[in-house]
Amino acid sequence: MSEESKKKIMFTVRKPPHGTIYVYEGLEVKLIMAAYDADISVVFMDDGVYALKAGQDTKELGIKGFEATYGVLVDYEIQKVFVDRQSMEERGLTEEDLLVIGEDEDTEEPIRPRMVDSAEIAAMMAQQHNILSF
Repeated sequence: MSEESKKKIMFTVRKPPHGTIYVYEGLEVKLIMAAYDADISVVFMDDGVYALKAGQDTKELGIKGFEATYGVLVDYEIQKVFVDRQSMEERGLTEEDLLVIGEDEDTEEPIRPRMVDSAEIAAMMAQQHNILSF
């Protein structure tokens, strides 16, 4: 399937990672959709940026964390992972706070989500066939 004929699907993550099932369910849907050879992109905004924070400890919450699953997005060929710069700044987070989503095959360098501004997010949204919010 050519890149042009692939269905473009964007996932937006706006809710915090714990306290509801939305973020975890969204993660599972992303991994399933990746198997269908779709052109997937993911944008973390608002409290959704906390899902990408490295070093989450969910023991006190009594739930299983899923940070490790985000760490293999690149292995599922989900490489278009973005985080809203304004949401990060409003929550006191920096690029160094973000977890690694995979490793570059050629350089073996860690890959982190790319910080973008709202204008870039709007432009990417305009190019999608579908946008799913979690």
